[in-house]
Amino acid sequence: MKQIVDSFSLTKWLGTEKAKQQLAMAGYRGPQAEIAFLFFRPIVSIGLFVVATFYMLVLDDSDWPMLLKLGIAIFAAYLGIKAPELFLKDATGKRQVSMRRAFPAAMDLLLICVESGMSIEHAFRKASQEIGTQSLPLAEEFTLATAELAYLPDRRQAFENLGTRTGVESIQQIPTVLIQAEKYGTPLGTALRVVAQESRETRMSMAKKMAHSLPPKLTVPMILFFLPVLFAVIITPAIIQVMAIP
Repeated sequence: MKQIVDSFSLTKWLGTEKAKQQLAMAGYRGPQAEIAFLFFRPIVSIGLFVVATFYMLVLDDSDWPMLLKLGIAIFAAYLGIKAPELFLKDATGKRQVSMRRAFPAAMDLLLICVESGMSIEHAFRKASQEIGTQSLPLAEEFTLATAELAYLPDRRQAFENLGTRTGVESIQQIPTVLIQAEKYGTPLGTALRVVAQESRETRMSMAKKMAHSLPPKLTVPMILFFLPVLFAVIITPAIIQVMAIP
């Protein structure tokens, strides 16, 4: 894969900072992940183009114009280019859902560790060990934050990287709170308690929003599946009685 990427200079044509950020948010890190991403984008595109062209020109017996068939093949190639991005988007969404659900509990762990006298590095390490049963992605991000706090010269960069990698709004509050706490001398326990409370309120509001959206979503299934059965149960005995009358 690396030889093909280097030979065709795919890093120059297809490699972007946005793609690197998407890979990190999806949990794929390191040069190997970027090489695989750059490799599969043209390969999938070319593969879909060849399959679509073979089907439209050889297997398809329709009388469609040649220009339309060529357009379908080009569209298949475009889908091949976008397919890896859609895969990363789906993986990122699953990771973010897992982290959102476990984040309030992780904040409680951080708050307990900080108020017991631990440093923020040890608090992140302890929280990453305990929160793994609820969310492996969040435990992984906390572990990376602990490592970056140990070797990066600027602690702010480690906090900002945590928010950038996750892409979760509630987690992105942690870097701001910790940076302000270090800059102005605000007690970490107080700041973390505020973030924990806000994260719980956010999760509750999201649950209420999902609950309020259920009635409109259930309307169509009830009309299509529930009401016909109900009418059949109610009307069928009456029809049987009418047909039984001599």
